[in-house]
Order: sequence, then C-alpha cells, then structure tokens
Amino acid sequence: MAIARRRAVIVAGALVSTAIAGTTTAGAAEDPAASAPQSHTASVLFKGEFKESLNGVSYHTFRIPAITRTTDGTLLAFAEGRAKSNKDYGNVNLLYKRSTDQGKTWSSLKEAVGAGMGTWGNPTPVIDRSTGTIWLFLSWNAHDKSQKGGPNPDTGEPTTAITKWGERRTFVMKSDDDGQSFTGLDGSSSPTDMTEALLPKTKADGKDWAWDAMGPGNGIQTSGGVLIIPAQHRNIYSTDHGRTWHVQKLAEDTSEATITELADRTLYRNDRATTAADAQAERRWVSRGTSVTSPFSAFTPDQKLLDPMMQASVLQYNTDAPARTIFLNSADTGSRLHMRARISYDNARTWPRSRPLSDGPDPVGGGSEGGYSSMTKTSDWHIGALVETNLNNGSNGAPHALVFRKFNLSWILHGCAC
Repeated sequence: MAIARRRAVIVAGALVSTAIAGTTTAGAAEDPAASAPQSHTASVLFKGEFKESLNGVSYHTFRIPAITRTTDGTLLAFAEGRAKSNKDYGNVNLLYKRSTDQGKTWSSLKEAVGAGMGTWGNPTPVIDRSTGTIWLFLSWNAHDKSQKGGPNPDTGEPTTAITKWGERRTFVMKSDDDGQSFTGLDGSSSPTDMTEALLPKTKADGKDWAWDAMGPGNGIQTSGGVLIIPAQHRNIYSTDHGRTWHVQKLAEDTSEATITELADRTLYRNDRATTAADAQAERRWVSRGTSVTSPFSAFTPDQKLLDPMMQASVLQYNTDAPARTIFLNSADTGSRLHMRARISYDNARTWPRSRPLSDGPDPVGGGSEGGYSSMTKTSDWHIGALVETNLNNGSNGAPHALVFRKFNLSWILHGCAC
C-alpha cells in the first residue's frame, strides 16, 4: 500500500517534517501505526563537559542511562555522573532528573546517592504499578577498587582490580513520592546494602563471584505482579511488592542484562555477550523463560541482532494486537555509533522493520551518538529513549552526554526492512 512517508529534520533549531513519496513493506503496512504522522524530537538532557553541577561537584561525563515512567506518568531519567573523567570508576554519583510533561521540560539535577568517593552506578529502576513505589537497584565499589585496576581519575591514587566477592556490592533504594526523593529501606538517606542476600558468593566454576552489574537499564513488573531486576547471570525478583527479594540464577554466558515480558507472557532476556560468547557470534545473546521460578533456556545468539559487545535496551510496547516489542542497540559488530531501533510482532523472534537514530534530529552537532541506552513508553504513546553520546567525535577521554529522544511507532515503521 502506497502512503506518504515523512522524515524529521531540524530547521533553525525546531523540529519539522517533510513529506517523501514512498511505499511501505508488508511489515509496516500491516501495522495501523504506520499511517500516523511521524514524530521524533531530541535534546541533550545530561550535558557533560562540566556544564552541570550539584552539591559542589561539576560533572565531566554522564553515562549509563536508565529511564522509566511512574504510575503518575512522570518520567525519571537516571545517569552516572562522573566527576573528572569518563572512566568507569572514581568519584561517580547516581543522579537523575524528572519530567512531569512527557519530556518537554525537565528538573535540574537531583542526587539519588553520592556518598563518599567511590563508584555508585548501574542504575536499574522498576515501578510497582500496584503501590506506586519506585525501586532503584545499583552497584557500588570503593574508591580504591575498579574492574581492572588503574589510577583513580579523581585522586590520582592507584586502584586494584576487583577479584573477591564483596568488593563489588549490590544496593537498593526506593521512592514513595513519585521520585521526588530516594531513601534506603530504613527511611534514611543511605542506600540499603543487599549484597549478602542478592549476590551469590561463587560462580558455576567455583570461583569467587567478584565483578557484578545490575542491569543497567530497566526492571519490569510482570502481568502477574512480580518485580524483576535483570542482573549479571541472574534475575533479582520480588513476589510481595518488595518486602522480600530473591535470586534466580541463570547461565553465565552473558554480561550486562535486559529483560521484558512478551505478549505471550513469557520472559525474554537479551544480554551483552562475554568475550568468549562474542568470539562465537558477534550478536545479542537471548534466553527465554516462563517464570522466575522455572529454568530459562540456554543463551543463544540472535543472528539478526549485530552487536559490538555492548549494553542494549528492550521494551514491550504493548501486548494487544498487533503486539510490539521494541529493541535498541548499535547494530554493528565493531562500532557503538550505529544506534538502530527495531520492531518485532512475533515475541522478539523476527525484526521486520528498523530505523537508525541518525535519521532523526541531531541535537549535539558534531558529537558521536551511540553506546548504552534505555527506553520507556510515555503516557502519550511515544517511546522515550535515553542514549549516550560522545561529545568529541570519539576521541579518547572525551566527555560524554545523554540525549533524550522521543519518537513514535510510525517513525520506526518508515525505516527499512533491514
């Protein structure tokens, strides 16, 4: 069926649309969303380059995004604020912003936690739709520790590689006021240490479970009310609205994790490969399960989903017909700079339509967008995506920022069958 295709462009700083003649493929033509006007806006939300400060700290880099929508419709965008460099360790604080108007305007920086000179990161929120509580899981390590060692960029002092259980820890916070503030489980401003309960002490090979990562990105609440946080080699879950949390161990083939509940009510993990798995297939690795108390399948590569061994994000947009799953990553085996949104209609088994984010507006002007991402569905039926961008075209040590993109299904569907 021939329809008018529209492309988003920027004219004098404003988002406009231009019509382009074209024909849709079957995948797009079957989706009624394809006939809607395309919509795609973009803005730099976390600026980097020391342009934003909070509590006396001016931030060089913002990385590791997570975005979610509360029961009140508020968008919460989380980020690691890295004080003096773009490195993964040092003085790293967990920051966020709020929007009560679907991402048109945002609050100034707010701090979930920034105590000490250590690394607070890997934000992974989940919303309990029954109670309104926002649960926020995060990872932490001390200022003298890092994944592989190296000088602390904030102090200049050496760090040692994390090799023992407990040197990387699991914390949780919550908010009962729509994200205005976050507290530990005891109501104090300090996050609650859940390492003993939620971090297994040994891996399958009997070695210490040393390095660990929450998400990063988003948790989910299933149709049955179960709260799930994806984490390295496991799902962390609660069946009683967060009163207690448990661990479901998974295979150890993968690293940073995403999860969603598909339209058929099964659970879908789509993870970053480990170095060994990446050597087998430079793809996203996928596992499926029926519940957090039943075994998941072995992880296998999705041959359609090229990946440069990086974090990605998945979103179950809706479950009524036509059910749609959205996936976002850098669709390349070597570069992080090829961000592409895909859509599936068959529970994430095939991906008939996709579109690169570079087709949308460029709010940075000279940066190199690409890297980690997170998605949520906004109250006005769009997809809100928080995406990393390098502000100096990939140069080593360059500041990073986070771009907020908001686009609708029609914008994806006017992409390509690729």
